[in-house]
Amino acid sequence: MINFRLVKHLYLFAVVAEERHFRRAAERLGMSQPPLSEQIQTLEASLKVKLFQRSSRGVQLTAEGAAILPAVQRLVAHMEKLDVSVKEAIAGKGRVLTIGAITSAMTDPLPTIIEQVKIALPDIKLAVVEIDSADAIEALESGSIDFALARIEGTVGTAIRSRPLLTDRLAVALPAWHRLAKRKALRINELADEDFVMFPRAVSPSFFDGIIAACHAHGFTPRLLHEARSVASQVAMVGCSQGIALVPSGLRSLGSDAVSIKPLREVIEIVTIALAWSGSNADPTIARVIDVALGTNASAPGHA
Repeated sequence: MINFRLVKHLYLFAVVAEERHFRRAAERLGMSQPPLSEQIQTLEASLKVKLFQRSSRGVQLTAEGAAILPAVQRLVAHMEKLDVSVKEAIAGKGRVLTIGAITSAMTDPLPTIIEQVKIALPDIKLAVVEIDSADAIEALESGSIDFALARIEGTVGTAIRSRPLLTDRLAVALPAWHRLAKRKALRINELADEDFVMFPRAVSPSFFDGIIAACHAHGFTPRLLHEARSVASQVAMVGCSQGIALVPSGLRSLGSDAVSIKPLREVIEIVTIALAWSGSNADPTIARVIDVALGTNASAPGHA
């Protein structure tokens, strides 16, 4: 039997954990603070663990609270998805499937995929959540999303499948004053002695590994001194003279008076956006959406 009271208390815990303040959490929940505090205390008594350290400035998660928060957030996401699906069903509408997308996919190809799904499968609605590429695998495995648009290549583990939708050549972003910035194009081995601005591998493992492999193939290991969590942040840090960055050439518009983005002479292609899904899910509705999504890109291989 589902303990709905516990589920409610866990939801309240997640909101307080996000707000780090009981009053703000109560306002967000549309309730007064004393009942919220009381229900959190009830949850702590039920779990036999202290979840928050309280002070006049707000609350902080205890080590135990921080440990269970990710699992609770996944549960809340599942419950919210279920709630939407139930409401859609009551309203006579069809399935709601969730697609997780990295920021760059929001402009291309996500709008095209949503439009094509609306045309081909009018009874299916796509709900969108923003994710990092590194979060996509766990989200697909846990079922909190049904598809991902992220920087993923090939088969991940035994269950996750992916197909590239967009690829691009690598280019190099340099500070405008850099000695190489006036060149029309560069060879990648000319960057061997430079300081690099890169994603942490945890944000986008496939993109990170692809760049490292390209550098190794041309005889050097890049010196990674600075980390940024998006390509736009990489370019901004280059503009602050923190180093250089290898970026998709399609983003040359991010160049500025402070940053020069130059093509590489070598053709080094990377997957910038792939469609990923769980191969262990035999849901025919998901398979139909995959067919439509892959059909929006004529160069994408089939998923058989």
